[in-house]
Order: sequence, then structure tokens, then C-alpha cells
Amino acid sequence: MSLDVHGNLTMKALLEEYPGARRALFAAFHIGGCQACAYAPEDSLATVCDNNEIPLDEAIKCLRESHDHDQEMLIQPTELQKLFDEGELFVLLDTRTREEFEAITLPKARLMTQELQTEIFADSNQEQKIVLLDHQGRHVLDHCAWFRGHGLKNTFGVDGGIDRFAKDVDPSIPRYRLEIDDPS
Repeated sequence: MSLDVHGNLTMKALLEEYPGARRALFAAFHIGGCQACAYAPEDSLATVCDNNEIPLDEAIKCLRESHDHDQEMLIQPTELQKLFDEGELFVLLDTRTREEFEAITLPKARLMTQELQTEIFADSNQEQKIVLLDHQGRHVLDHCAWFRGHGLKNTFGVDGGIDRFAKDVDPSIPRYRLEIDDPS
């Protein structure tokens, strides 16, 4: 799936369609990391590039490449179900809050805690498959990048989180909305 990005796209629309854009722009151009290089949600990508003296075509190329890379870190909810069905050995880490985890949990999921993360990072099995799950997939790519950056290259995130898993795979799982979620 190719990222449809252009100069007239607002930053809000870009970040909604592609949450990894914030990370990509900061890593490549130091955009959005501090007050000096901040942008408003209604700013267009072209305006942000102009304000930071970055060629628009370079920013678009960076965003597309980053998006393609991010897609390689995701598995679809149906793929997670296939892992369950085939009995494949993997670690399923739920990165949501303790309250969310205790309310709704997938089989074999473990709540991601600082202690568990430290244990996993210290484990000598750097090839173990790790699947990360959040609420709606908004933060899972950042978590995947963190794990992969610590040498766990076989880490994947569930696209759309537990919410999409409930919609696409198991409608018996209750869906919920957080107060901080965007109602759209």
C-alpha cells in the first residue's frame, strides 16, 4: 500500500493516515521535536517544509520510504489469529494500560511492564517472535521500532490493535473507546 502524500495535505490528516510520519520527519529532518521546529495540525506539509527549509520532494520521499518500512513491521489481525491457530511459539505483549488489559485480554497475552521489557531485552534469544498489541494501532509502530532498535528484529505490531482484531477476527471481544480517542 503506497502512501498518498502531497504538499497540500495537512499535518493532522497526514498523522491520522500515517502515525509514523511524526517519527519519520523528526528522524530525518528534526521536524516536530521542539518548539523551534513545531507545526500546527492545520499546517500543510508544504508549509512545514518551507518553514524548515526542506525540499518538499525530499520530505515526501522520506515519508513514503518510512511508510513502506513501517508496513513491514505490521501483521494483520488475521495473521495473529493464524499464529494462534497454528500454535506457533511467540510472545504476545499488550502495550495498553493495566486497566484496559484487565478489562479485555487476548489469549496468551502478557501485559507489557517495565520489568517484563527488561527481561525480554536481556533474554539471549534475539530471534524470538514478538507481537505487540495496543488499542487501535496508533502507537504500536513506535513500540516495534523500540524493540527492533534493541536487537529484537523479529518484532511485529498488530495493525489496528485489539480494536481491529475484534472487528475483523473475533466480534465476541468487546470494543471500547477511550475518552482521549478521537470520535471520528
